Amino acid sequence: MGNLIDEIGAQLQQLQAQNLLRERRIVDGPQGPFLSVEGVPHLAFCSNDYLGLANHPTLIAAAHQGVDSFGVGASASALISGHSRVVEDLEVALAAFVGMPRALHFSSGYMANMGVIPALVGQGDTLFSDRLNHACLIDGARLSKAEFRVYAHGDMAQLERRLAKNSSPRKLILSDAVFSMDGDIAPLPELVALCERYDAWLLLDDAHGFGVLGPQGRGSLAHFGLASPRVLYMGTLGKAAGVSGAFVAGDATLVEWLVQRARTYVFTTASPPLLAGALLATLALLQTDDTRQRHLRGLIKQLQLGLADLPWRLLPSETAIQALVVGDNKLALDLMRELRDQGIWVPAIRPPTVPKNTARLRISLSAAHTTEQVARLIATLKILAEKYAG
Repeated sequence: MGNLIDEIGAQLQQLQAQNLLRERRIVDGPQGPFLSVEGVPHLAFCSNDYLGLANHPTLIAAAHQGVDSFGVGASASALISGHSRVVEDLEVALAAFVGMPRALHFSSGYMANMGVIPALVGQGDTLFSDRLNHACLIDGARLSKAEFRVYAHGDMAQLERRLAKNSSPRKLILSDAVFSMDGDIAPLPELVALCERYDAWLLLDDAHGFGVLGPQGRGSLAHFGLASPRVLYMGTLGKAAGVSGAFVAGDATLVEWLVQRARTYVFTTASPPLLAGALLATLALLQTDDTRQRHLRGLIKQLQLGLADLPWRLLPSETAIQALVVGDNKLALDLMRELRDQGIWVPAIRPPTVPKNTARLRISLSAAHTTEQVARLIATLKILAEKYAG
Protein backbone atom coordinates (compact mmCIF):
# COMPACT_ATOMS: atom_id res chain seq x y z
CA MET A 1 0.00 0.00 0.00
CA GLY A 2 2.84 2.36 0.85
CA ASN A 3 4.52 1.73 -2.50
CA LEU A 4 1.28 2.46 -4.36
CA ILE A 5 0.81 5.79 -2.59
CA ASP A 6 4.44 6.73 -3.19
CA GLU A 7 4.18 5.88 -6.89
CA ILE A 8 0.97 7.86 -7.34
CA GLY A 9 2.44 10.78 -5.41
CA ALA A 10 5.44 10.81 -7.77
CA GLN A 11 3.10 10.72 -10.78
CA LEU A 12 1.19 13.69 -9.40
CA GLN A 13 4.45 15.60 -9.01
CA GLN A 14 5.31 14.76 -12.61
CA LEU A 15 1.96 16.15 -13.79
CA GLN A 16 2.68 19.31 -11.82
CA ALA A 17 6.11 19.67 -13.44
CA GLN A 18 4.56 19.31 -16.91
CA ASN A 19 1.88 21.93 -16.16
CA LEU A 20 -0.75 19.21 -16.55
CA LEU A 21 -2.16 19.00 -13.03
CA ARG A 22 -5.88 19.79 -12.99
CA GLU A 23 -7.41 21.88 -10.23
CA ARG A 24 -10.97 22.25 -8.99
CA ARG A 25 -12.22 25.74 -8.23
CA ILE A 26 -15.13 26.41 -5.90
CA VAL A 27 -17.96 28.53 -7.27
CA ASP A 28 -20.89 30.04 -5.40
CA GLY A 29 -24.33 31.06 -6.59
CA PRO A 30 -26.21 30.21 -9.78
CA GLN A 31 -24.66 29.74 -13.20
CA GLY A 32 -24.60 32.85 -15.38
CA PRO A 33 -22.27 35.26 -17.17
CA PHE A 34 -20.81 36.15 -13.77
CA LEU A 35 -19.60 33.52 -11.29
CA SER A 36 -18.23 33.88 -7.79
CA VAL A 37 -14.98 31.89 -7.92
CA GLU A 38 -13.57 31.22 -4.46
CA GLY A 39 -15.29 34.37 -3.24
CA VAL A 40 -14.24 36.64 -6.12
CA PRO A 41 -16.69 37.65 -8.91
CA HIS A 42 -15.55 36.76 -12.44
CA LEU A 43 -16.92 37.35 -15.90
CA ALA A 44 -17.16 33.72 -16.97
CA PHE A 45 -16.48 32.27 -20.43
CA CYS A 46 -16.13 28.69 -19.17
CA SER A 47 -19.65 27.27 -19.05
CA ASN A 48 -21.61 25.00 -21.41
CA ASP A 49 -24.81 26.88 -20.52
CA TYR A 50 -24.92 28.06 -24.12
CA LEU A 51 -28.40 29.60 -24.02
CA GLY A 52 -28.24 30.99 -20.50
CA LEU A 53 -31.10 28.77 -19.31
CA ALA A 54 -29.51 27.23 -16.21
CA ASN A 55 -30.87 30.06 -14.04
CA HIS A 56 -33.97 30.89 -16.10
CA PRO A 57 -36.99 31.70 -13.90
CA THR A 58 -39.34 29.51 -15.97
CA LEU A 59 -37.11 26.46 -15.43
CA ILE A 60 -36.71 27.26 -11.74
CA ALA A 61 -40.48 27.51 -11.33
CA ALA A 62 -40.94 24.16 -13.11
CA ALA A 63 -38.35 22.55 -10.84
CA HIS A 64 -40.13 23.91 -7.75
CA GLN A 65 -43.39 22.49 -9.04
CA GLY A 66 -41.61 19.19 -9.62
CA VAL A 67 -40.40 19.13 -6.02
CA ASP A 68 -43.94 19.71 -4.78
CA SER A 69 -45.32 16.97 -7.05
CA PHE A 70 -42.61 14.29 -6.92
CA GLY A 71 -40.20 15.07 -4.09
CA VAL A 72 -36.44 15.05 -4.71
CA GLY A 73 -35.60 11.46 -5.68
CA ALA A 74 -36.78 8.68 -7.98
CA SER A 75 -35.72 6.02 -5.43
CA ALA A 76 -35.45 3.14 -7.90
CA SER A 77 -34.29 2.22 -11.37
CA ALA A 78 -36.60 3.02 -14.26
CA LEU A 79 -37.43 -0.66 -14.75
CA ILE A 80 -38.50 -1.09 -11.13
CA SER A 81 -40.53 1.95 -10.06
CA GLY A 82 -38.44 4.96 -11.10
CA HIS A 83 -40.02 5.74 -14.48
CA SER A 84 -42.43 8.53 -13.58
CA ARG A 85 -45.15 9.97 -15.80
CA VAL A 86 -43.23 13.25 -16.26
CA VAL A 87 -40.17 11.35 -17.56
CA GLU A 88 -42.39 9.50 -20.01
CA ASP A 89 -43.79 12.85 -21.16
CA LEU A 90 -40.24 14.18 -21.54
CA GLU A 91 -39.16 11.23 -23.70
CA VAL A 92 -42.16 11.69 -25.98
CA ALA A 93 -41.47 15.42 -26.25
CA LEU A 94 -37.76 14.92 -26.94
CA ALA A 95 -38.46 12.41 -29.73
CA ALA A 96 -40.88 14.82 -31.36
CA PHE A 97 -38.47 17.75 -30.95
CA VAL A 98 -35.66 16.00 -32.86
CA GLY A 99 -38.03 14.31 -35.32
CA MET A 100 -37.43 10.69 -34.34
CA PRO A 101 -39.79 7.85 -33.44
CA ARG A 102 -38.74 7.30 -29.83
CA ALA A 103 -36.35 8.62 -27.17
CA LEU A 104 -34.86 7.18 -23.98
CA HIS A 105 -33.72 9.36 -21.07
CA PHE A 106 -30.35 8.73 -19.37
CA SER A 107 -28.82 10.33 -16.29
CA SER A 108 -25.88 11.78 -18.30
CA GLY A 109 -24.32 11.79 -21.74
CA TYR A 110 -21.40 9.73 -20.48
CA MET A 111 -23.80 7.07 -19.15
CA ALA A 112 -25.74 7.12 -22.42
CA ASN A 113 -22.76 6.41 -24.66
CA MET A 114 -21.27 3.89 -22.23
CA GLY A 115 -24.57 1.99 -22.31
CA VAL A 116 -25.59 2.32 -25.95
CA ILE A 117 -22.38 1.16 -27.66
CA PRO A 118 -21.96 -2.21 -25.87
CA ALA A 119 -25.70 -2.85 -26.29
CA LEU A 120 -25.43 -2.54 -30.07
CA VAL A 121 -22.08 -4.13 -30.94
CA GLY A 122 -19.69 -6.73 -29.55
CA GLN A 123 -17.06 -9.24 -30.56
CA GLY A 124 -16.99 -9.72 -34.34
CA ASP A 125 -18.42 -6.26 -35.02
CA THR A 126 -16.46 -3.13 -35.93
CA LEU A 127 -16.54 0.44 -34.62
CA PHE A 128 -15.21 3.41 -36.59
CA SER A 129 -14.35 6.43 -34.46
CA ASP A 130 -13.21 9.96 -35.28
CA ARG A 131 -9.84 10.62 -33.66
CA LEU A 132 -11.14 13.64 -31.74
CA ASN A 133 -14.25 11.99 -30.31
CA HIS A 134 -15.15 12.60 -26.68
CA ALA A 135 -13.84 10.23 -24.02
CA CYS A 136 -17.28 8.69 -23.38
CA LEU A 137 -17.48 7.42 -26.97
CA ILE A 138 -13.98 6.00 -26.70
CA ASP A 139 -14.66 4.33 -23.35
CA GLY A 140 -17.96 2.90 -24.59
CA ALA A 141 -16.17 1.50 -27.63
CA ARG A 142 -13.55 -0.20 -25.49
CA LEU A 143 -16.19 -1.68 -23.22
CA SER A 144 -18.04 -3.21 -26.18
CA LYS A 145 -15.14 -5.52 -27.17
CA ALA A 146 -15.86 -4.81 -30.83
CA GLU A 147 -12.92 -4.13 -33.15
CA PHE A 148 -12.06 -0.44 -32.75
CA ARG A 149 -10.83 1.47 -35.80
CA VAL A 150 -9.88 5.16 -35.55
CA TYR A 151 -9.98 7.44 -38.59
CA ALA A 152 -8.28 10.84 -38.91
CA HIS A 153 -10.41 13.75 -37.75
CA GLY A 154 -13.09 14.47 -40.34
CA ASP A 155 -11.35 12.34 -42.99
CA MET A 156 -14.26 10.85 -44.92
CA ALA A 157 -12.02 9.36 -47.61
CA GLN A 158 -10.10 7.32 -45.04
CA LEU A 159 -13.33 6.26 -43.35
CA GLU A 160 -14.82 5.12 -46.65
CA ARG A 161 -11.74 3.04 -47.48
CA ARG A 162 -12.03 1.27 -44.14
CA LEU A 163 -15.76 0.70 -44.50
CA ALA A 164 -15.31 -0.69 -48.01
CA LYS A 165 -12.80 -3.29 -46.78
CA ASN A 166 -14.84 -4.33 -43.74
CA SER A 167 -17.12 -7.39 -43.70
CA SER A 168 -18.31 -7.30 -40.09
CA PRO A 169 -22.00 -8.13 -39.57
CA ARG A 170 -22.47 -4.85 -37.70
CA LYS A 171 -20.61 -1.64 -38.46
CA LEU A 172 -21.13 1.36 -36.16
CA ILE A 173 -19.62 4.80 -36.79
CA LEU A 174 -19.10 6.97 -33.71
CA SER A 175 -18.83 10.73 -34.00
CA ASP A 176 -19.27 13.89 -32.04
CA ALA A 177 -21.56 16.27 -33.91
CA VAL A 178 -19.79 19.34 -32.48
CA PHE A 179 -16.29 18.55 -31.25
CA SER A 180 -16.02 19.76 -27.69
CA MET A 181 -12.50 21.18 -27.73
CA ASP A 182 -12.33 22.54 -31.31
CA GLY A 183 -15.93 23.63 -31.83
CA ASP A 184 -16.11 22.37 -35.43
CA ILE A 185 -19.07 20.42 -36.81
CA ALA A 186 -18.67 16.90 -38.17
CA PRO A 187 -19.39 16.37 -41.91
CA LEU A 188 -22.78 14.87 -41.15
CA PRO A 189 -24.16 14.65 -44.72
CA GLU A 190 -21.11 12.59 -45.72
CA LEU A 191 -21.34 10.40 -42.62
CA VAL A 192 -24.99 9.59 -43.25
CA ALA A 193 -24.28 8.87 -46.93
CA LEU A 194 -21.49 6.45 -45.97
CA CYS A 195 -23.81 4.65 -43.58
CA GLU A 196 -26.35 4.13 -46.33
CA ARG A 197 -23.72 3.09 -48.87
CA TYR A 198 -21.94 0.54 -46.66
CA ASP A 199 -24.79 -0.76 -44.47
CA ALA A 200 -23.45 0.94 -41.35
CA TRP A 201 -25.01 2.79 -38.43
CA LEU A 202 -24.11 6.14 -36.91
CA LEU A 203 -24.17 7.03 -33.21
CA LEU A 204 -24.10 10.82 -33.19
CA ASP A 205 -23.14 12.60 -29.97
CA ASP A 206 -24.73 16.05 -30.22
CA ALA A 207 -23.85 17.20 -26.71
CA HIS A 208 -22.76 20.64 -27.91
CA GLY A 209 -25.20 21.06 -30.81
CA PHE A 210 -28.54 20.25 -29.20
CA GLY A 211 -30.34 23.47 -28.34
CA VAL A 212 -27.86 25.59 -30.30
CA LEU A 213 -27.85 24.43 -33.92
CA GLY A 214 -30.72 23.97 -36.32
CA PRO A 215 -34.15 25.63 -36.36
CA GLN A 216 -35.29 26.27 -32.74
CA GLY A 217 -32.15 24.48 -31.54
CA ARG A 218 -33.31 21.07 -32.77
CA GLY A 219 -29.70 19.97 -33.22
CA SER A 220 -27.00 19.21 -35.72
CA LEU A 221 -29.06 16.90 -37.92
CA ALA A 222 -31.67 19.63 -38.29
CA HIS A 223 -28.86 22.10 -39.00
CA PHE A 224 -28.11 20.09 -42.17
CA GLY A 225 -31.74 19.13 -42.86
CA LEU A 226 -30.89 15.44 -42.38
CA ALA A 227 -33.08 12.52 -41.37
CA SER A 228 -32.05 8.86 -41.52
CA PRO A 229 -33.22 5.68 -39.78
CA ARG A 230 -29.55 4.68 -39.61
CA VAL A 231 -28.78 7.37 -37.01
CA LEU A 232 -29.00 7.02 -33.26
CA TYR A 233 -28.97 10.53 -31.88
CA MET A 234 -27.61 11.36 -28.43
CA GLY A 235 -28.25 14.80 -26.97
CA THR A 236 -27.27 16.06 -23.54
CA LEU A 237 -29.58 18.12 -21.36
CA GLY A 238 -27.12 19.76 -18.99
CA LYS A 239 -25.58 22.17 -21.50
CA ALA A 240 -27.78 24.32 -23.75
CA ALA A 241 -30.92 22.78 -22.22
CA GLY A 242 -29.82 24.17 -18.86
CA VAL A 243 -30.67 21.24 -16.56
CA SER A 244 -29.17 17.73 -16.44
CA GLY A 245 -29.24 14.32 -18.10
CA ALA A 246 -29.22 13.08 -21.69
CA PHE A 247 -31.34 11.17 -24.18
CA VAL A 248 -30.91 8.81 -27.10
CA ALA A 249 -33.42 8.98 -29.96
CA GLY A 250 -33.91 6.82 -33.02
CA ASP A 251 -35.77 3.83 -34.42
CA ALA A 252 -38.35 2.55 -31.92
CA THR A 253 -37.08 -1.04 -32.08
CA LEU A 254 -33.50 0.04 -31.37
CA VAL A 255 -34.62 2.21 -28.45
CA GLU A 256 -36.63 -0.69 -27.01
CA TRP A 257 -33.48 -2.82 -27.23
CA LEU A 258 -31.63 -0.16 -25.22
CA VAL A 259 -34.35 -0.32 -22.55
CA GLN A 260 -33.64 -4.05 -22.29
CA ARG A 261 -29.85 -4.11 -22.66
CA ALA A 262 -28.16 -0.75 -21.98
CA ARG A 263 -26.62 -1.51 -18.60
CA THR A 264 -26.18 2.15 -17.64
CA TYR A 265 -29.95 2.52 -18.02
CA VAL A 266 -31.09 -0.77 -16.52
CA PHE A 267 -28.86 -0.85 -13.46
CA THR A 268 -28.96 2.72 -12.16
CA THR A 269 -31.43 4.74 -10.13
CA ALA A 270 -33.57 6.94 -12.33
CA SER A 271 -32.99 10.70 -12.37
CA PRO A 272 -35.18 12.84 -10.08
CA PRO A 273 -38.53 13.56 -11.79
CA LEU A 274 -38.27 17.26 -10.91
CA LEU A 275 -35.50 17.54 -13.55
CA ALA A 276 -37.82 16.20 -16.24
CA GLY A 277 -40.33 18.91 -15.40
CA ALA A 278 -37.69 21.59 -15.80
CA LEU A 279 -36.61 20.08 -19.13
CA LEU A 280 -40.16 20.15 -20.46
CA ALA A 281 -40.09 23.87 -19.70
CA THR A 282 -36.85 24.14 -21.69
CA LEU A 283 -38.43 22.49 -24.74
CA ALA A 284 -41.41 24.84 -24.52
CA LEU A 285 -39.06 27.84 -24.52
CA LEU A 286 -37.03 26.54 -27.46
CA GLN A 287 -40.13 26.00 -29.57
CA THR A 288 -41.53 29.49 -29.01
CA ASP A 289 -38.46 31.75 -29.15
CA ASP A 290 -35.16 31.56 -31.06
CA THR A 291 -33.89 34.94 -29.82
CA ARG A 292 -31.18 33.31 -27.75
CA GLN A 293 -29.74 31.35 -30.69
CA ARG A 294 -29.69 34.47 -32.87
CA HIS A 295 -27.99 36.54 -30.15
CA LEU A 296 -25.41 33.78 -29.65
CA ARG A 297 -24.59 33.76 -33.37
CA GLY A 298 -23.99 37.51 -33.19
CA LEU A 299 -21.58 37.09 -30.27
CA ILE A 300 -19.67 34.40 -32.15
CA LYS A 301 -19.13 36.73 -35.12
CA GLN A 302 -18.11 39.56 -32.78
CA LEU A 303 -15.49 37.42 -31.06
CA GLN A 304 -14.08 36.04 -34.31
CA LEU A 305 -13.69 39.49 -35.83
CA GLY A 306 -12.19 40.88 -32.64
CA LEU A 307 -9.56 38.15 -32.30
CA ALA A 308 -8.67 37.85 -36.00
CA ASP A 309 -5.35 39.67 -35.67
CA LEU A 310 -4.04 37.87 -32.57
CA PRO A 311 -0.72 35.97 -32.85
CA TRP A 312 -2.50 32.81 -31.69
CA ARG A 313 -4.84 30.76 -33.87
CA LEU A 314 -8.58 30.86 -33.27
CA LEU A 315 -9.91 27.60 -34.70
CA PRO A 316 -12.73 27.93 -37.25
CA SER A 317 -16.06 27.29 -35.52
CA GLU A 318 -19.63 28.44 -36.02
CA THR A 319 -20.59 27.16 -32.58
CA ALA A 320 -20.42 28.54 -29.04
CA ILE A 321 -17.05 26.81 -28.54
CA GLN A 322 -14.21 29.08 -29.63
CA ALA A 323 -10.74 27.58 -29.16
CA LEU A 324 -7.72 29.92 -29.06
CA VAL A 325 -4.72 27.62 -29.58
CA VAL A 326 -1.49 28.89 -27.98
CA GLY A 327 0.47 25.62 -28.07
CA ASP A 328 2.52 25.68 -24.87
CA ASN A 329 1.01 24.31 -21.65
CA LYS A 330 2.63 26.96 -19.44
CA LEU A 331 1.57 29.79 -21.73
CA ALA A 332 -2.03 28.58 -21.60
CA LEU A 333 -1.90 28.54 -17.79
CA ASP A 334 -0.21 31.96 -17.68
CA LEU A 335 -2.90 33.46 -19.90
CA MET A 336 -5.63 31.91 -17.79
CA ARG A 337 -4.04 33.36 -14.65
CA GLU A 338 -3.66 36.81 -16.22
CA LEU A 339 -7.29 36.80 -17.30
CA ARG A 340 -8.39 35.79 -13.81
CA ASP A 341 -6.34 38.65 -12.39
CA GLN A 342 -8.52 40.89 -14.58
CA GLY A 343 -11.70 39.21 -13.30
CA ILE A 344 -12.27 37.03 -16.39
CA TRP A 345 -12.46 33.25 -16.22
CA VAL A 346 -11.47 31.33 -19.36
CA PRO A 347 -10.17 27.77 -18.83
CA ALA A 348 -6.81 26.56 -20.10
CA ILE A 349 -7.18 23.16 -21.80
CA ARG A 350 -4.09 20.95 -22.04
CA PRO A 351 -3.18 17.38 -23.00
CA PRO A 352 -4.45 14.71 -22.73
CA THR A 353 -7.80 16.47 -23.26
CA VAL A 354 -6.34 17.93 -26.48
CA PRO A 355 -3.39 16.72 -28.59
CA LYS A 356 0.16 17.49 -27.50
CA ASN A 357 1.36 21.02 -28.35
CA THR A 358 -2.17 22.32 -28.86
CA ALA A 359 -2.86 23.77 -25.39
CA ARG A 360 -5.52 26.43 -25.66
CA LEU A 361 -7.96 28.78 -24.06
CA ARG A 362 -11.44 27.33 -24.54
CA ILE A 363 -13.78 30.29 -24.77
CA SER A 364 -17.41 29.30 -24.25
CA LEU A 365 -19.97 31.89 -25.29
CA SER A 366 -23.51 32.06 -23.98
CA ALA A 367 -26.64 33.88 -25.02
CA ALA A 368 -26.53 35.32 -21.50
CA HIS A 369 -23.41 37.32 -22.42
CA THR A 370 -23.70 40.87 -23.70
CA THR A 371 -21.77 42.44 -26.55
CA GLU A 372 -20.05 44.66 -23.96
CA GLN A 373 -18.83 41.63 -22.04
CA VAL A 374 -17.43 40.00 -25.17
CA ALA A 375 -15.75 43.30 -26.08
CA ARG A 376 -14.08 43.30 -22.64
CA LEU A 377 -12.70 39.81 -23.25
CA ILE A 378 -11.39 40.82 -26.70
CA ALA A 379 -9.67 43.93 -25.34
CA THR A 380 -8.02 42.00 -22.51
CA LEU A 381 -6.72 39.27 -24.82
CA LYS A 382 -5.23 41.89 -27.12
CA ILE A 383 -3.33 43.42 -24.19
CA LEU A 384 -2.05 39.98 -23.20
CA ALA A 385 -0.98 39.28 -26.79
CA GLU A 386 1.19 42.39 -26.69
CA LYS A 387 2.75 41.25 -23.43
CA TYR A 388 3.44 37.63 -24.38
CA ALA A 389 3.93 37.73 -28.14
CA GLY A 390 4.57 41.36 -28.94
